[in-house]
Amino acid sequence: MLQVHHTFSPFRGTLTLPGDKSISHRAALLGALSDGACEITGFLESGDSLATLYALERLGITIEHHGTGHLVIYGRRGFLEKPQAPIYCGNSGTTMRLLAGLLATQLFSTQLLGDASLSKRPMQRIVEPLEAMGASLHAIGANNCSPLFIQGGPLRALSYTLPVASAQVKSALLLASLFAQGETTIVEPTLCRDHTERMLRAFQVECIDSYNAQGAHEIRLHGPQQLKACNLQIPGDISSAAFWMVAAAARPGSLLCLKKVGLNPTRTGVLKVLQRMGAKITINLTKEINQEPRGDIIVEGATLSGVLIEGEEIPNVIDELPILAIAGALAQGTTLIKDAQELRHKETDRLAALANNLRAMNASVNEHPDGLTICGGMPLQGAIIPSYGDHRIAMSFAIAGLFAEGKTRIENTECISTSYPGFELTLKQFEEL
Repeated sequence: MLQVHHTFSPFRGTLTLPGDKSISHRAALLGALSDGACEITGFLESGDSLATLYALERLGITIEHHGTGHLVIYGRRGFLEKPQAPIYCGNSGTTMRLLAGLLATQLFSTQLLGDASLSKRPMQRIVEPLEAMGASLHAIGANNCSPLFIQGGPLRALSYTLPVASAQVKSALLLASLFAQGETTIVEPTLCRDHTERMLRAFQVECIDSYNAQGAHEIRLHGPQQLKACNLQIPGDISSAAFWMVAAAARPGSLLCLKKVGLNPTRTGVLKVLQRMGAKITINLTKEINQEPRGDIIVEGATLSGVLIEGEEIPNVIDELPILAIAGALAQGTTLIKDAQELRHKETDRLAALANNLRAMNASVNEHPDGLTICGGMPLQGAIIPSYGDHRIAMSFAIAGLFAEGKTRIENTECISTSYPGFELTLKQFEEL
């Protein structure tokens, strides 16, 4: 349980964010496939990222821990060991889906398990294309969910158009295509996050992206290819930064500097949305390391206005939509979120959770099949808020609690550790400002 109190003071200070979760997963997996030792700094030691390390160790990968966020992973050139038991992926959909692409290439069978939340998330979206490459996969849970049984083997190249914008599905297919014979082409009608493609290039894999005659984005990878070991520095997570950006942006007089944050263009949609809302945001791009740009973000508080969030920008802000919904409740006017039906298939049905919890805090909100209409400007009231076991719901409503009259109590907040183990300590800094 987490209790949050209303704070009146502007937020002023500097924060350094934990390592990016998406990049941490991919760094570990690609390091395990490489031809030598990969030193990783800034690795996010959250429940989700540690689930990937746990899985790799059970597949025969040696991992040395040299302090918080500092790892050395010894790659095995793509040859893994058959695990002695099913591999538990915890709450991490990234771990399960990306591992499925990797395990589809191995000459043994594996079973992947998840917790109750992960066991409700759809897996058919990776089963179908991986089977088309020659693997055998079975989602043996209800409604094509985990447990996921995988019988790997020799794979063939594939030309595949993603039916939904999903970086996890795209990444699973790219991992499989590293060992497949021939050129795999993945078409994404809407551009989604490209950490895997960038990191493959850091490991000296030839991965070509372009736009086809229909204007859709294509990624082409000719297999098999061998990854060359390299050292990796993980930038700060912009999805974690988003909570504090909203807290500062919605409080006039605030001045907050977020240091060394990842500024990958497929992840910066949250900055553009907040700027449309009237937030005063300055971006100082400092350097690019391992193909990933990074820099500092300075946020000045202002009066926010409601906006429309829809269409092609949705994949770019899919993880930030919960906290952007809170920004909408704090803004003047109406915020409309459309084309976000994917939120119904996360750790919980996030659209329903957002609608229920916002109403509990006195916000005016209507729920639609693919989004929300939020009429901002209503004073928020403290309430007892269920997290639904979803880390982003829990953290988003903790930020809402900073603006609500009275006390806000968020239940079942253990889930926060899956992505942001230091969140509660940083929140206390904001409460005490």
